[in-house]
Amino acid sequence: MENIRIGLELRALSNTIRRYFEFSSYGTEIQRATGNNKWIIRFLAENEGQDIFQKDIENYFSVARSTVSKVLNLMEQKGMIQRLPVVQDARLKKIVLTEEAKKIQGLMREDSERMERILTKGFTEKELET
Repeated sequence: MENIRIGLELRALSNTIRRYFEFSSYGTEIQRATGNNKWIIRFLAENEGQDIFQKDIENYFSVARSTVSKVLNLMEQKGMIQRLPVVQDARLKKIVLTEEAKKIQGLMREDSERMERILTKGFTEKELET
């Protein structure tokens, strides 16, 4: 049997997936959101309806307060998030996605679902489970 180098194969697959997303049909719309922005957009979208604060993002991603603050400031400047006051504490600002970011999230989800279909095409349920 040929010596299979799984690490090399996974790296090649990872590069192919990354290139797929970089050159997707929605690339120009999605490119406004950098890598970290995309993760935060996804996190906020998955927790829509809940009050999410900067501290929640810091904890979820295990990132320093200063880093999250910079990223959120840039996202706010790009029109991707809003920081809204909450009734119970005037010092707190909940973070919500703008319509622009929701559009980006929808396009990212559509691209991800398409990639999943490509990756799983031809596999049986048992093969996918394995």
